[in-house]
Amino acid sequence: MVDYMSYKAELEKIVSILNELSSRTPELQEFLKYVHEAESAKTLDTKTKELISLGIAIAVRCEPCIIWHTNAVVNAGATMDEILDVIKVAVCMGGGPALMYALKAYNVAKEFLAGKK
Repeated sequence: MVDYMSYKAELEKIVSILNELSSRTPELQEFLKYVHEAESAKTLDTKTKELISLGIAIAVRCEPCIIWHTNAVVNAGATMDEILDVIKVAVCMGGGPALMYALKAYNVAKEFLAGKK
């Protein structure tokens, strides 16, 4: 449970700083509106879009993105099996470096899923 709290705290820190920064930069506010629109359910449901985003976050090795999208995909109802499928594809696309970030995604998923119980 300690890791879950640290990932949750890290996510809260990311959200806090992002909110502060976006309140000071109208351009970032516009970008975030675009992101919100792109991630909203239309043809693809939210869970599918978040699984895609998690895979990309792993492949491009973005640790804050991994935490953000793992939280979002768990909240969208993804199972560990679905997350593991995404991890496998991300490692195929990103190679050895992505594997190291896949470990982070796996740990974050375990803790966020445990927190949902």
